[in-house]
Amino acid sequence: MLFENTMIGFTMILTIGVYFISRKIFLKTQNALLNPVLLSTTVIILILHYSGITFDQYKPGKEIMTFLLGPATVALALPLYLNRQILRESLVPILVGIICGAISTLTTAVLLAKFSGLDSIIVASIAPKSITAPIAIEIALITGGDPAIAVAFVVFTGTFGSMIGAGFLSLCKINNPVARGLAMGVTAHGQGTAIILQEGQRQGAMAGVAMALAAISISFIAPFYIPWLVNL
Repeated sequence: MLFENTMIGFTMILTIGVYFISRKIFLKTQNALLNPVLLSTTVIILILHYSGITFDQYKPGKEIMTFLLGPATVALALPLYLNRQILRESLVPILVGIICGAISTLTTAVLLAKFSGLDSIIVASIAPKSITAPIAIEIALITGGDPAIAVAFVVFTGTFGSMIGAGFLSLCKINNPVARGLAMGVTAHGQGTAIILQEGQRQGAMAGVAMALAAISISFIAPFYIPWLVNL
């Protein structure tokens, strides 16, 4: 028991410490390749591999930190509350943008995968790539996809989107904070929200709204829309 508790404490300190350092590096360099999630994940994998710590030993500490994602997500309500006036004034265009963005990301992902000749299970698993993992798992189960593959694509999409999203928006001359936040929330969910929040509370608030509403809207249409796209 003492060893287990020590290992839990060590793995939690390791994860938090590595992420803290990775975030500091990213903020200082602003290099997309040094995205804190990608960098910290890579470093932790290397440490576990060369230290001989197994995933089963790492898992209890990971589960505690995963549980804390709930309160962290709820905390996104604070910047939303502080920017509630913007949401009231632009509610209709924000809702339309989120729904259209969510449907378009789902549609393009499925069609590109389908026309690339991928197996139907993989196509169905790719579909919910731009929504948060728990909902993506359920959608994959309903639509005939593989939950493990779906989660892998969700993580990849979030990491890749958080790496290039802000820079791509700037390249496209999209400087409006509301538009930037909505785009990152719809396409790169939690990781995109965390990255764009560093630009400002307004961007973070809109990303949080986009992430939540995109997941809700896709949950309603996915059971019917994804099988229809896959069978086209």
